[in-house]
Amino acid sequence: MLDIAEELDRWVEQGRDFAVATVVAVGGSAPRQPGAALAVDADGTAI
Repeated sequence: MLDIAEELDRWVEQGRDFAVATVVAVGGSAPRQPGAALAVDADGTAI
């Protein structure tokens, strides 16, 4: 989550609407581990 925090700060300053998803658990093989985060704004831009 810390890796996207600076960009999220900019989005907040710009008044952009966005959602944040965080992986909380995985079962078996997974491309990301718990704690990985993704943010997507209303235009579909993701970080």
